[in-house]
Amino acid sequence: MSTDPSPSDDDAHRPLYAPLAGVLANLRAQLLMVTLSLIAAGLVLVYFPAAASFRLQWMTDRAEAAHLAALAADVARGGALGEEEVRALLMGADAVAVARVRDGMNELVLYSGPIGEGLVESDLRTATWLTHIRDTVDTLNASDDRLLRIRAQPAGAPDELIDVIVREAPLHEALRNFSRRLLLYASIAAIAVGAVLYGALFFLFVRPMRRLAGAMTHFREDPADPARMIRPGAARNEIGQAEHELARMQADIRQALFQRERLAALGGAVARINHDLRNVLASAQLVSDRLAMDADDRVRGMGERLVRAVDRGVRLCEATLEFGRAEESAPVRQPIQLRTLLDEVADDAIQAEGDVIWTNEVAADIRIDADPDQAHRLFLNLCRNAIQAMQLVEGERRLTARATPMPPVDEGAGEVWLEISDTGPGVPAKARDRLFQAFSGSTRRGGTGLGLSIARELARAHGGEVDLVSTGEAGTIFSVRLPAAAQG
Repeated sequence: MSTDPSPSDDDAHRPLYAPLAGVLANLRAQLLMVTLSLIAAGLVLVYFPAAASFRLQWMTDRAEAAHLAALAADVARGGALGEEEVRALLMGADAVAVARVRDGMNELVLYSGPIGEGLVESDLRTATWLTHIRDTVDTLNASDDRLLRIRAQPAGAPDELIDVIVREAPLHEALRNFSRRLLLYASIAAIAVGAVLYGALFFLFVRPMRRLAGAMTHFREDPADPARMIRPGAARNEIGQAEHELARMQADIRQALFQRERLAALGGAVARINHDLRNVLASAQLVSDRLAMDADDRVRGMGERLVRAVDRGVRLCEATLEFGRAEESAPVRQPIQLRTLLDEVADDAIQAEGDVIWTNEVAADIRIDADPDQAHRLFLNLCRNAIQAMQLVEGERRLTARATPMPPVDEGAGEVWLEISDTGPGVPAKARDRLFQAFSGSTRRGGTGLGLSIARELARAHGGEVDLVSTGEAGTIFSVRLPAAAQG
């Protein structure tokens, strides 16, 4: 059995231009190709008009020389011109035959013999630039045995028409020499301009972009290392702005990673105390059960409230580890009478936080479709934040709830828009931008900044939202949008 390595199917079917494609994926190579393409396009745009102009000037010179030869023949018209004189005049004009049209009469002035085949014509009076360019290309590709008939008006006799036949071989050779010189000089100039252009684009765009891409790759390898953050340059253009934005984004990512590490540490600590805390709550639950069965109505009412609070504490402990691993558990929805829920939340919040006047203006028939425990936590966080804020002001402390049912846009039960307002001092301006960010949105000293973050997360889990409507010295208003329960 042979052990020689054989090319794989992928290698066999790999395109031959794959290495070239890899090279061209480099930004410098792409810039070089663009520069070379622009140079080539510039040479083409310069060469053909210049070559056509050279050919036109060559033919104009031959027509003027033929006109001078015709004038010389007129001077000698008193005597017959011999073959030597005719040959000399034609050689001076580099022509085969010269004729002219004067006063409407065609006149053959100089003639050396029969004209062979392969004659092409060019009328300088009517030819356009496109015609000259086309004829120039034709001349470059033609053989050397063709004859060219030139028709033009002499500069010194605009009322005459000179008609001269010349050999095209000298024009062919002169055009080739001109093309070599033009392409040489134009190439040198184009290469110089292209080098300057390439260098300018490289230093202005390619090198900063490579630095930007390298900074991204370097940072991705270890985002926690502060030494890998980009240091923006002094440029104020778009690339400089991109560097500054990248630096801000890297700082935000590092802050998010640091916050995640803190949350992970917090989750580990909660996991360690979760078991002991559940045991403590279990003991409190036994005591609250006995209080709920007391004969005294006041004691029994407090016991029932304590039972509900302990039950929520137990369920919250059970969900702590799941919350630390992923997201909030999916809500188990059911119809909830919003007014009753808000009264329970206000009782718990006011007893825990302080003396506040509670005003519930929610209609008794408004119901929401939500998880009872999560809805209770949502409103409890909002109410506690409002009550804690009102502890900082003197005078009446009032917490008010108003709700408005909204009709459905499509098929469904619609939504309920609830507003919770307080008479607190308002949210400070510096805290508004990060009001709903965990560990960042606290408005009081010692606060964790988790209340509003948790409230918004719970609302969004139900397809709703929590927003700051207004805030100021007269108080703050938060809005809560939750799905309404279907009418049964």
